[in-house]
Amino acid sequence: MGGNKNKSDYFDKLKGLLESYKSVFVVTVDNVSSQQMHEIRHALRGEGVVLMGKNTMVRRALRTFLVDTPEYERLLPYVRGNIGFVFTNADLKSVRDKILANRVAAPARAGAVAPVDVWIPAGNTGMEPGKTSFFQALGVPTKIARGTIEITTDLKLVEAGNKVGPSEATLLNMLNISPFTYGMGVTQVYDDGQAFPPELLDIEESQLLKSLTQAITTIATISLAINFPTMPSVMHSVVNSYKNVLSVAIETEYSWPEIEELKDRIANPDAYAAAAPAAAAGGAADSAAPAAEEKKEEEEEEEDEDMGFGLLYRLNDVT
Repeated sequence: MGGNKNKSDYFDKLKGLLESYKSVFVVTVDNVSSQQMHEIRHALRGEGVVLMGKNTMVRRALRTFLVDTPEYERLLPYVRGNIGFVFTNADLKSVRDKILANRVAAPARAGAVAPVDVWIPAGNTGMEPGKTSFFQALGVPTKIARGTIEITTDLKLVEAGNKVGPSEATLLNMLNISPFTYGMGVTQVYDDGQAFPPELLDIEESQLLKSLTQAITTIATISLAINFPTMPSVMHSVVNSYKNVLSVAIETEYSWPEIEELKDRIANPDAYAAAAPAAAAGGAADSAAPAAEEKKEEEEEEEDEDMGFGLLYRLNDVT
C-alpha cells in the first residue's frame, strides 16, 4: 500500500513540475556525491528544481501523461542511465552553466571509464629508485636523477573511453594525480514541447540570422531556376519581369509615361551627353568669372602704377 502511495505521490509531483515549468534539463548524475547534489540544489534555488527518480517509474509516469500532453513523448528516449531532471522557467544558458559549474576532482578508481585522456607529466617524482620496475611495467619512460625517479617525457596512460586498470590507478594515486572531475552533465533540453541537444544553447543570434539569410537566398535561387514562385523569389521575379517589359517597350512603339525619358535618352544620347559637359562648363565659367575680374583689377592696378609707360612701350612696338 505504501509503495502505491509513494508512486502516486511521485506521479503527482512530476506532473505538477511539468505543468509549472516550460523547460526541462535531462541531467546525468554519474559519480555525483550527495554533497554536490545539495550544492547544486542550493545554486539553483529560485531558478530551478532538481528531481530524481527510478527510470522505470519516470517512464511509466510520462506514459500516463501522454493522453493529455503527447509532446512529453519527446522526453522518453532520454530516460535511460543514471539521470535526473532540472525544471526551470529561467534563462536556459544561465541555468545550464550553473548545473555544470559544480565539479570536483576525483582520483582514478580501477574499473572506472576515463571521461578524458589521462596523461602522466614529465618531471621528478621524488620516488626512490627501487620503484623503477613499476614504472617500466607500465611503459613509463624514466631515468634516475639525484637519487630519485624522473619521468623523461609526457605519457598518455589511459585513453578517453577506456577503463582504468588496477596498475594505472595505483600509479596515479602514487603520483597524487586526480585526473577526473565529476559533476552533473546535460544530455538533452526540453523546451516548450521540443527536445534538442544542449550545444544549441551556444548558437548566437547572429549565427541564426546568417543561416536564415543563406536559406532564403538558396530558396530564391532554386525558385527562380525552376520558375516556381515562393515568398523569397517573388520580388526578384517582379524586378526581372519589369526588366523584360522595359526591353520589349524599347524595341517596340509601346510606351508609358515612366519610360518616355529612358526611350528619349536612348534615341538622343548626344543631347544628354552634351547637357552634362555644358552644366559642368557652366559651373566652371561661374567659378572662372571672379578669377577673370580679379585678373582685370590686377592689370588696371599695374597700369596705374606704371603711369602709362606700359602703353607707350606697346605703341613703339607696333610702329
